[in-house]
This record gives sequence, structure tokens and C-alpha cells, in this order.
Amino acid sequence: MRVLCPSLSHDRLLGLLSLVALLAAGTPAVADEGWSVTPLGTGRPYFYAEGTPGAVLQDTLSVRNPTKRNLNVRLTGGSWLTLGAPGVDIPARTRADVPFTVRIPEGTPPGDRTATITARASGRSATVRVQLRVRGPRLPALTVENVTVRGDRIAYELVNRGTTDLTPTLAVHADGVLGPVLDRAPRTLPVRLAPGRRLALTESWSGRPGFDAVDVRLTVTAAGGTVRDEAGASVRFVPWGGVAGVAGLLSAGGALVAVRRIGRRRRDERTHRRPELAAKSDELTGAMT
Repeated sequence: MRVLCPSLSHDRLLGLLSLVALLAAGTPAVADEGWSVTPLGTGRPYFYAEGTPGAVLQDTLSVRNPTKRNLNVRLTGGSWLTLGAPGVDIPARTRADVPFTVRIPEGTPPGDRTATITARASGRSATVRVQLRVRGPRLPALTVENVTVRGDRIAYELVNRGTTDLTPTLAVHADGVLGPVLDRAPRTLPVRLAPGRRLALTESWSGRPGFDAVDVRLTVTAAGGTVRDEAGASVRFVPWGGVAGVAGLLSAGGALVAVRRIGRRRRDERTHRRPELAAKSDELTGAMT
């Protein structure tokens, strides 16, 4: 397809070319590539280390400065990480390699851990993940503790007492005086418990009874059902407004009973006095005859 254009005069063509040149001169140049932090070497998106408790592992962080200016980078890491320097000055278009160590504390249970190394410079920050696997026997163990009922919620705590990550499943059951008042089938909770972690959670209970004595029981499982624990609590639901009304009624009833007792005692006293009066009257009557 051919596009037809009107012809341009020589002066108009020169003016158009000048405008294009002016716009090109005012366009900013593409900024230099920003600095970056990566594991030393190629093909590693993050650090990976593996060892037993007490081991000390080593690796190196690479900080690249492809810009045209010097760069000061501050570095921080997790509690298990020790960096070779808290910061580094990197000349333009160069790279600095910073060694660091990972020390696995004694007594650390086996499992996977994650840490990060954070670099800050020129008003921004970047992180590199450190994936660590602690070797050892993998023993799952889970407990449910401190079950309480607070209003319309059931509060409890889950504790991972094993050496492997766990995704728990929870079932809830409650029995009142006349039978079950709550029965929830097991469901997987949207949490992941690392070894040694304690997590406080709650369950909603909007349909709880208004007047009952209830025993609540929580059952948790994990690792395909091989790990199981139960805990519970007893709670009494009392409608305090109704109790106040009943208390008032009982108070009024007590007052009525007291009034009735006083009235009965006075009638008894009058009854006891009447025979005496009758006897005196008989004596006087006899004297007049």
C-alpha cells in the first residue's frame, strides 16, 4: 500500500529537521545499569548451605558496581551469618567480593532454615536469600496447648516439638449437657510450623449456646496423621441478664416469704391470747351469778 504525502518546501524541511534535532538533544540518556548483589560465581540465584549443628560454613557475596561513580554499600545479615565487613566501597565499573560464614548453633533441630543478606546503597536495597539445611534425624512432634473459650472464639496454641516442618490439621468438638453443640471435621490449617515454633490461633464460634455447661476438645494431626494430640477446656455459658432477673425474682420471693412469716407469727400470737381472755370472762361471769 502506498501513502501519498504533500510535497514540502525546502525551508519547511529544514525547520522540521531542526526540530527533530532539538528534541533528540533534550532526551535524557539511558541510565547506567544499577548495582547488584549475587552469590559469587555463575548460575546461583541464592546461597545454599548444608551441615550439622555446630558446623561453620563459608561462602562469598559479590557486589557489582557498573555505574560511573563510586559506591558505598552497607551489608547486614541474619543472626547465624557473620559478614567479612559491614560495608564496602566499590569504585566505578568494578566488583567487590565479601566473604561470610554461617554458624549452625549446637542443638539446632534438623530442618530447613532461610536467612537473607541485605545490601543498601544509593537510596535502595537488595537482598540475597541464604537457604540452609540442618542435617539430622527428622522426627515430627506436635502439641496443642492452652485451650480457652473467650466470648465467641476458641483460643489455643500449637507447638512444633519435633525436628521437621509441619502443616497441622485441626478438628473441633464440643459436648453440652444435652449432647453435641459443635462438631467440625478435620481441616488443614493455613500455617506452616517450623521446629520449635509456638503459634497462637483462634477458632470462631458464633453459634455457641447461651445457657449450657460445655466441654470443648481440639484434636490436631500432622505428617499424614502419624502425629496426633488433643487438649480441651470446660466452660459454662450463663445469660447474666437472665440471672439478674431471676435473682430479682428470688429476692422478691424471699421478701414475700418473710412478710408471710411475720404475718403468720402475729396471727399465732393473737390466737394464743384469745383463750386467756375467754377464761377471764368465764370467771367474771361466774362471780356475778
